Formats: sequence, C-alpha cells, structure tokens
Amino acid sequence: MRKLLALALAASVSATAHASWYLDNESSRLSFISTKAVNFSEVHRFLTLHGKVDDQGRARLRVELESVSTGIPLRDERMRSLLFDTRRFAEAEVEAQLALGPITDLAPGAQLELRLPLTLRLHGKEKRLDAELLATRLDDRRFQVVTLAPLVLHADDFGLAPGVEALREAAALPAISLSVPVGAVLIFTAR
Repeated sequence: MRKLLALALAASVSATAHASWYLDNESSRLSFISTKAVNFSEVHRFLTLHGKVDDQGRARLRVELESVSTGIPLRDERMRSLLFDTRRFAEAEVEAQLALGPITDLAPGAQLELRLPLTLRLHGKEKRLDAELLATRLDDRRFQVVTLAPLVLHADDFGLAPGVEALREAAALPAISLSVPVGAVLIFTAR
C-alpha cells in the first residue's frame, strides 16, 4: 500500500513538473504608482491579465491596457487615449525564461528568491529589465510569484513621455513623474 501511495505521489509531482501553468487573473494583481504635483502618489492597477508558463519554462504575461483602473473614470479614459493609445497598442507583454524545476520541487509553503531578466514590450518599444522575484509553492497545483522590489519603468524608454505631458496638461498639473514603480502578485495554476 505504501509503495502504491508513493508511486501516486511521484506521478502527481511529475505531472505538475511537466504541466503548463496558467495565470489566475482573479487572484493576481499588477499595480503601479504615479506621482503628480511633485509629492502626491497614488496606486493604480490593471484589471485584466493573461499569462502562461509552458512546460519548458517560457513565461508570458499579457496586460490589457484598456483595463487600467485608477478609481477615477475620466482619468482612466485619459490614460487609455492620451498615454497608452490603446487603439494602436492594446496590450503590454512581458516574457521571461524560468527554470521550473526548482519551483515545482518546492514543498507547499516553501519559497525561492529569483533574479530574472524580463523583456517588456510596451507602446511599440522593447526593453530588457532585471527583476527580483519571490516564488512560493502554494500547493501541488499552484505557485505564486511576487516582486520583491518594484520594477521602475521610465516613460522615455517606451516613447510615453509625450503622453505623460498630455496627461499633465489635461489635468492642469504642475508635474507628473516620468518614473513609475510597478509591482506584481501573480498566481499560476497547473493544467
């Protein structure tokens, strides 16, 4: 009986090691901080994310820019049209290569710090970023990845500085920062 139980356990661990992992949008969060008028900061987020890590560890996250949520509908609309230009650039995309073995081998509740190069495609531009992440094995079918330190994106790197200026003018603000810290909590489920 013990041998049978051990074989079943090994098969389930092996199955998740070779499974594809899909982002749980409802449980995940991608947020960013904007700073205006020099010292007034606010937290915003994107409501719709799509992601997958295939069985080779290729990770891809797509962010629907139309889903930006700041808590103020007029500001959301201005960000969609003036900053992101969602008619031409509907999504941002992040890609990375993970070593899945060390994550899938974790016991539930165990954690692993990762330094990982990412490629971000936003507004027709592409940039490589280095991320500090923490992976946590939640249970045999789920793991979570969170940013240990925010990724700081610069509007100039993605051709977004004119959009930031258009937002500043529309809101009659003295300034809006061109640097934006971004943080994430991403939960993936094996299928």
